[in-house]
Amino acid sequence: MKFSENWLRQHVPTTASHEQLVATLTAIGLEVEDVVSMGASLDGVVVACIVSAEKHPEADRLQVCQVETGEGLVQIVCGAPNARVGLKAPLAKVGAVLPGGMKIKPAKLRGVESMGMLCSAKELGTDVDASGLLELPADARVGQPIADCLGLPDASIEIKLTPNRADCFSVRGIAYDVAAALGGQVEALDATPVLATGTVAPVVRLEAGEKVPRFVGRAIDGVDATVATPLWMAERLRRSGVRPVSFLVDVTQYVMLELGQPMHAFDRDRLVEPVIIRTANEGEALKLLDGRTVALDDDFLVVADSQDGEGARAVALGGIMGGHDTRVTDATRNVFLEAAHWVPSAIIGRSRRLGLHTDAGHRFERGVDPELPRIAVEYATRLILDIAGGTPGPVVEAAREDDIARPEAVLLRRERLARVLGVRVPDEEVERILRALGLSVETVEPGWRVVAPSRRFDIAIEEDLIEEVARIHGYDTVPTTLPAGASRLAVPGEGRVELPTLRRHMVSRDTLEAINYAFVDADLLQAWSMEADAVPLANPLSGELGVMRTALLPGLVAALGRNAARQQSRVRLFEIGNVFAADPAGGARETLRIAAAVCGAAEGEQWARPERPVGFHDLKGDLESLAALSGARLDVVPSQPAWAHPGRSADVLRDGVGIGWLGELHPRLREALELDVGVVAFELDLAPLSERAVPRAGRISKYPSVRRDLAFVVDENVAWSAVSACVEAAAGPVLRDLVLFDRYQGKGVESGFKSLAMGLILQDESRTLTDRDVDGIVAGVTASLQREHGAVIRG
Repeated sequence: MKFSENWLRQHVPTTASHEQLVATLTAIGLEVEDVVSMGASLDGVVVACIVSAEKHPEADRLQVCQVETGEGLVQIVCGAPNARVGLKAPLAKVGAVLPGGMKIKPAKLRGVESMGMLCSAKELGTDVDASGLLELPADARVGQPIADCLGLPDASIEIKLTPNRADCFSVRGIAYDVAAALGGQVEALDATPVLATGTVAPVVRLEAGEKVPRFVGRAIDGVDATVATPLWMAERLRRSGVRPVSFLVDVTQYVMLELGQPMHAFDRDRLVEPVIIRTANEGEALKLLDGRTVALDDDFLVVADSQDGEGARAVALGGIMGGHDTRVTDATRNVFLEAAHWVPSAIIGRSRRLGLHTDAGHRFERGVDPELPRIAVEYATRLILDIAGGTPGPVVEAAREDDIARPEAVLLRRERLARVLGVRVPDEEVERILRALGLSVETVEPGWRVVAPSRRFDIAIEEDLIEEVARIHGYDTVPTTLPAGASRLAVPGEGRVELPTLRRHMVSRDTLEAINYAFVDADLLQAWSMEADAVPLANPLSGELGVMRTALLPGLVAALGRNAARQQSRVRLFEIGNVFAADPAGGARETLRIAAAVCGAAEGEQWARPERPVGFHDLKGDLESLAALSGARLDVVPSQPAWAHPGRSADVLRDGVGIGWLGELHPRLREALELDVGVVAFELDLAPLSERAVPRAGRISKYPSVRRDLAFVVDENVAWSAVSACVEAAAGPVLRDLVLFDRYQGKGVESGFKSLAMGLILQDESRTLTDRDVDGIVAGVTASLQREHGAVIRG
């Protein structure tokens, strides 16, 4: 929200300096993001009038002007396209210093003397417009200091608002907070009802149910739409970040900024009664004020007239933007003003679906005071009549009173306030703060019964009132104290590997942690064939972030692709986060997972070993080292999900239960994702991977170990995990370790078979193993492998 400091001071008179005011705004939760000071040094700049303008003898684009300054005529050479006889504009006299640091001196331009400079708004530092001279009203007094004429000095202040403070999207809303903080009072608003002198009262009907509980309108005939927007209004709009367009449009913008109620002005001659507020029809087209035509559905609201049949033609997009066909122009004579209450749930997200962002939509999404529409119409009527004339008809209002939310009383307990803040705020100070904020306060035995004004949607419970007292009384007045009592330290259990340990380990394996959005593009999930059970967002940030992720890999591989496309030839990323799936009972199920994706060389560039691309077994080694933290034994079983490379993909199991997937991406998927490199990845449920048995101390054998190396020939389809399980079962508790140190296929081994060479490390805790003991264990292992897998000793 951007506004003029002088405009704010008009609503809440205060002696606070500019610096104090800015500091106060931030202190009470209205964080000041930017301040642009204006007109602090405009001495020597006055209102001047061009008396004559002749073409420069040596330059086509320059004019030689005789300018009245109030102290006589001076000659000015000017190149502004709007310089003309009779125009009043700012003149920087010789010796003046403009905000940009330019000092005005006598000069000769193409041989013609110039004694000063006629100025644009940009040169005065009041706007960015440098297209021509700043045109002043015809009644501006020649010779008057420009600061007095423009209401300077001033400052344009921009504040950052939290979503719950929709009431501060107006100058008056901010004024209440400032008044409470600085001990002032907000000036009463003169919104005295304007007496109707005409009889035109367009028929209005509400047919959108509780989505639009109030619609207020008024016809004003005989308006002069060509009248110029008054300078004071135009300057307030500019300093609030709004560029003046035309008087009727500017009035609606002005009322919105001052009161917080968005409005719209229709050309009544283009509007056919009755006016009906309804939901849009599927596929209904509407041309908006910006010239764009949008296709609507029944999720949108429209204001419709009866040109093509009763309520058939949409003429405005409810709560967002007016329509092109009924817009006001300089030719407009008869106006229909509109101010309505559109409930936030009926507006949220609709602008983004159409690629729009409007001030009206921004306010209605967060909530606008339902009591404002009539006040805004009366206030705008007065402005129009005073400046552009006209004959006002009676105010027309259609309302569904039962659907309009009413504030309820909230009890603020004196003891509860002291307990939460840690300091006692005097009763009179509490009452002053609440009343200055515009709240109705009644003293009761335990404290105060408070009713919030209709504009304060954020006050519903006692804690909301405590927050109001705290921020206005000052957070710096709350004492800093240490917590009383002994603190309980939460000791993590040893039955699970902690997340920080897992992260550190993945970093030690030369991978970098990535953090991606939990919501992704539905098309991306579809490309991965992972769209099943996806949870759609009711109010997505954009169309590309419309569903919750069902897996980590789509987002992680997308991040890898963006890095690979920017000359990163070796990318290794991992992520730990939740994935989401629709729950048949309602809501979504969350599962914590870990995923990794790598591409490029298996190792960083070096001289000792030749470069080779990363492969399945490289990442499998990283995964097994991760599983070793919890003592987990993982098995891999060949699989073929839609996104996986045929023959290079496996499901990962722990204790026979599937917990994830490991493998390379399918070439078709890489092509769809525009990846030019091979990608190896894994994704596993984290809970079963990180579970571990509580470590227990065991005896260390004092007897020597014995190693026997064996080589077996088995069918090439027999997995090492099956072989190792068979060996461990046959060898029994004396087997301390089993190492696979060679795998061979080729000459000397029959086709369709492979040779596995393994080392058995044997050790007993009670005695030294003899050759007979070891030979018996080896014989048992050999027999077991022969029986279960048809393995034979090689050679």
